[in-house]
Amino acid sequence: MENVSAVTSFILTAYTELEDHKYLYFTCFLLVYILILLANSVLIMVIFIDRTLHEPMYLFVCNLAMNELYGSTSLLPSILGHLLSRNYEISLTFCLLQIFCIHLYGSVEFTILALMSYDRYVAICRPLHYHLLMSPRKVGILISMCWIYPCIVFGLYFMLTVQLTFCGRIIEKVYCINFALIKLSCFQTSIQSIVGFFVTILMIIPLLLVILFSYAQILRICIFSSKDSQTKALQTCSPHILAVISYAVAGFFEVAQSRLRMSHIPHKARIFFSIYALIVTPIFNPVVYGICLHNIRGQIYKLFSGKRIH
Repeated sequence: MENVSAVTSFILTAYTELEDHKYLYFTCFLLVYILILLANSVLIMVIFIDRTLHEPMYLFVCNLAMNELYGSTSLLPSILGHLLSRNYEISLTFCLLQIFCIHLYGSVEFTILALMSYDRYVAICRPLHYHLLMSPRKVGILISMCWIYPCIVFGLYFMLTVQLTFCGRIIEKVYCINFALIKLSCFQTSIQSIVGFFVTILMIIPLLLVILFSYAQILRICIFSSKDSQTKALQTCSPHILAVISYAVAGFFEVAQSRLRMSHIPHKARIFFSIYALIVTPIFNPVVYGICLHNIRGQIYKLFSGKRIH
């Protein structure tokens, strides 16, 4: 049993594929991280300062931006540190911490997107009841649940991973992920697989149904509405639809990496696919919302033009 529990660190072998131009990759990742910090911080600051943006839709956007900052920070500083060194080893403690942070980021992201779709459904399909259904108290509860629900659901499953002991040390990624770590366990992990399946169902199905229901109702209303109403609905929903599509692309890449054979795809492409959700989405979302929502776009313009934001 002493030998079984001896593995307390792992080797992230994907970094060996980046050694040929590691300083170039370091510079690119650093610039991406700075851009993520700036874009999302500006979005949060504008919404926080401008009282006219203290509406449910913008508060959800603000939480989405906060989650982008949290998610990218859970990965990119680690990547930058490994690129500057030739040591691609990661301790078990830090590996588990990274797993929890990254999985929580993805879960919170999907939860916020689902609640944003519900907010658009209420605004477009039930406008007379909007302020009742989306009162400040209810919005506060929904925002809290965006973080609490994923934390509880994934946290319970994560406890099973924490209790495992590991015999293998090789993780073929640039960061730790739960599926890859479980495969290194010394013992059978059938219980983890079954519980993981149910956790996935709990995290995906209810939220996916909320998104599908919301947009089915919005589409139904728009079909029988005027051209002007259709245009307004498209303007208010388009950034959210693009954010959902970006999340779906990231999810597809992750499932493909974990479940399918990817040996025919170049290693560097696989590395990009594996970190897409944590480098592309955190830039894409604030840019889309900053451009598509004219209230936010106007306040950002005032901020950088030196005009006072009210």
